Amino acid sequence: MNKVVEIDLKSYYMLKEAAAAVVICGNLGKEIFKEKGFWVQDCSAATENILIAAQYNNLGAVWLGVYSIEDRTAGLRKLINLPEKVIPLSIVSLGHPAEKKLPSDRFDKSIIYINI
Repeated sequence: MNKVVEIDLKSYYMLKEAAAAVVICGNLGKEIFKEKGFWVQDCSAATENILIAAQYNNLGAVWLGVYSIEDRTAGLRKLINLPEKVIPLSIVSLGHPAEKKLPSDRFDKSIIYINI
């Protein structure tokens, strides 16, 4: 995975030790709705499903954001030779976790708004 890290993707340190990685992409040529842009939601749901499947299989997985940071998108597109209409949304690094971390509690009641 070191090749990925060398192409302007330096913040993806998790890929250095990953056993595998999945690149989740949207194909703009395959959008079926008049309103474009649903590929982001579709790919986000696919990314989350991969994370859930990894957890179920006792694998470690990390969602690495690519889109909409142009340097990352262009670097990854170049690395894996993607066609122009295919845009990488995310990478999921996969492997066996080196440590077991407890879930973090980021709940913040002050940012919840109810309009009744």
